[in-house]
Amino acid sequence: MTDRAILQQAFIAHTDWADAMIAPLAGDASNRRYLRLTRAATGETAVLMDAPPEKGEDVRPFLRIARYLTGLGLSAPRILAEDSTNGFLILEDLGDVLFARVIPNDAALELPLYSAATDLLAELHHHAPPPDLAVYSPDVMADMAALAFDWYLVGATGDIGPDRGAFHATIKTALATHASETNVLIQRDYHAENLLWLPDRVGVARVGLLDFQDAMLGHPAYDLVSILQDARRDVPRAIEQGMIARYIDRSGADPARFETAYACLGAQRNLRILGVFARLCMRDGKAHYVDLIPRVWAHLERDLSHPAMAAVAKIVRAALAPPTPAILQRLKDQCATKPTR
Repeated sequence: MTDRAILQQAFIAHTDWADAMIAPLAGDASNRRYLRLTRAATGETAVLMDAPPEKGEDVRPFLRIARYLTGLGLSAPRILAEDSTNGFLILEDLGDVLFARVIPNDAALELPLYSAATDLLAELHHHAPPPDLAVYSPDVMADMAALAFDWYLVGATGDIGPDRGAFHATIKTALATHASETNVLIQRDYHAENLLWLPDRVGVARVGLLDFQDAMLGHPAYDLVSILQDARRDVPRAIEQGMIARYIDRSGADPARFETAYACLGAQRNLRILGVFARLCMRDGKAHYVDLIPRVWAHLERDLSHPAMAAVAKIVRAALAPPTPAILQRLKDQCATKPTR
């Protein structure tokens, strides 16, 4: 038995779940691991989060944001037991009914699910965020967008190219001009594989929330971009446009300003994801993320077509090659070859 397994066993033994059966659950792109605990006598379940501190994980941000969200009446998992020092949590089990699984099985639910998720954002943004969150500022966003040069471009060509500095300055200016508001909590991974459908609950509580521990202060359009320009599934254009209009109606945002910010943040987010997915392959050995890059590129092209992004678009289109089959294969050929970059 590993040291980690011994720690896990000792943690569970001191909780109400000491006699529970343990089964694995699907993980994510992080170093966290999830297990389902089931009481043999009653069938009651909970989820164990295993987040090793020695691998850079820290459960304290999750605890803080989960308690903030549940305090607003939203459906983040309730905390049932915790050991923040060793990185173990036992959480309320919200089930497995992810948006990404529900919609393919019942297309009629696609519009209601996206409507509920959009209404949740409007509701969340009416509340003051928790104090002391880090700020997703134009400078930070520019750094994140530049991952497209640091990883995607390097993976595709072997060279970072001469335009990274100009790109950073140009996208920072665009974001500062059109999307500088940082007045709401943004969850940053608000998409169909992190949202659960809980139809027995009421209103926005029907949307179960996962993977929000990286929350920051950011622009109100950011999480809407995250769910509507999903890297993992195609969202119909009519639903995207309808949900933008729905959010504007419920929040009172200025339509032209909000839609411009949406395009700027979409370009930023999709450039970041290009870099992150290339890094997950080249550094972390997770080649399947490369298969998602063409969809991300299509989102990026649409965002770059907005007039507010003209200067950024000029640099990106000159510097970054589209993800042809040859480039995608080149990225996969470098899978797990850059562990220390």
